[in-house]
Amino acid sequence: MVLTIYAPLFASSKRAVVTLVEKGVSFETVNVDLMKGEQRQPEYLAIQPFGKIPVLVDGDYKIFESRAIMRYIAEKYRSQGPDLLGKTIEERGQVEQWLDVEATSYHPPLLALTLNIVFAPLMGFPADEKVIKESEEKLGEVLDVYEAQLSKNEYLAGDFVSLADLAHLPFTEYLVGPIGKAHLIKDRKHVSAWWDKISSRAAWKEVSAKYSLPV
Repeated sequence: MVLTIYAPLFASSKRAVVTLVEKGVSFETVNVDLMKGEQRQPEYLAIQPFGKIPVLVDGDYKIFESRAIMRYIAEKYRSQGPDLLGKTIEERGQVEQWLDVEATSYHPPLLALTLNIVFAPLMGFPADEKVIKESEEKLGEVLDVYEAQLSKNEYLAGDFVSLADLAHLPFTEYLVGPIGKAHLIKDRKHVSAWWDKISSRAAWKEVSAKYSLPV
């Protein structure tokens, strides 16, 4: 049974997509047009009752939330491709820790920047300059912690690439691209080296080339 991932063009979905590609798992995609409200249609709500993206369907099994999907893929296909969960319980603990850091500390200010700088103009909404300023400051503080961590390890969870690193890819691509704040990455030596390594991975290059919104 081939896995199906919904809404592959969007950044949150790409966390799941890049994990599938890293693990060498075959999958199909179904586009969901958020601008047309397809995520609120009954057939979509039947598989994702909150009307959010992404969703992964594996036969009769359905799972949503991008980081939960990443964990599911990495666990189910642990024997193929790179081990993205760590080889010991201690390494797994670090992977889970930094996945949570990405979700609770890194992503919120970056999402605020994305919405205000990239999507507000496209949707005809004014950008909130106060939110932009505060979010940039918050993200900078988080990245200072990353800089210290990455001065000791090649990747966030240790000297191995993991889900914790991959989870950062889609929205950091916005940060260094259309958001126009690459200095937040480049001005930090170890963060910059880390970003160069993870963003140059073959799996991410494939995902970036194949699944992208026209923004």
